[in-house]
Amino acid sequence: MEIKIGKVEKRLNEIIEEEGAVYLTLLDPEEENIEEIAEKVKDYADAIMVGGSIGVVNLDEAVKQIKKITKLPIILFPGNVDGLSKYADAVFYMSLMNSSNTYWAITAPTLGAITILKYNLEPIPMAYLCIEPAKKTAVGYVGEIREIPQNKPKIAAMYCLSAKFFGMRWAYLEAGSGAPYPVNNETISLSKKLSGINIIVGGGIRKPEIAYEKVLAGADAIVTGNLLEENPNAVEMMYEAIKKAGKEKLKNR
Repeated sequence: MEIKIGKVEKRLNEIIEEEGAVYLTLLDPEEENIEEIAEKVKDYADAIMVGGSIGVVNLDEAVKQIKKITKLPIILFPGNVDGLSKYADAVFYMSLMNSSNTYWAITAPTLGAITILKYNLEPIPMAYLCIEPAKKTAVGYVGEIREIPQNKPKIAAMYCLSAKFFGMRWAYLEAGSGAPYPVNNETISLSKKLSGINIIVGGGIRKPEIAYEKVLAGADAIVTGNLLEENPNAVEMMYEAIKKAGKEKLKNR
């Protein structure tokens, strides 16, 4: 079977080339007001990620609810092998590379592979890297991570380079859902410079100006999740800040 870049990933790459950055919103399928949040983000997000670290309740139904509201691509962000739905468009096929448990690095994605094939989901190969303070969040606990310190940006960058050599086209630098602060600019910049793959940054991004500086530092995509659950109206300001930074980044190439 020939591995090709699918239409969702191709579209994300086109947005990065044309606009400088992608805005991804992460929706938790267990969120009670998921329809309200989807309604708010549909005119601003470039794609919607669906998933969580703890588990899911009726994922198929949640994806179908979102599909009724928006035609945006839905990319699954599975917390485990049960985080897959045939109603989605794509899945971040990811390895939690800095987990101390090989289950999260290798076994979980391997067990999910046949279901992804069966559901005809588009796999987007991605390294998932948990950066300080992720250890204090749900993903740190569930994923049994060896947290990468903020003051050691070379470690994150080397993981991203390793991901590239493994054939992954994306790396997600994650500070954790609800993190008190985001991944620092030096880590983002060095990771992008050394690897050259698409860098996603998420966790602790609550203000538009923070998203703006992360894009200028080298982020190709910004993810917000908890923020939208707390204030769905924030999506417009985030979108504007990300796209503004994206345009500036393109001018400075």
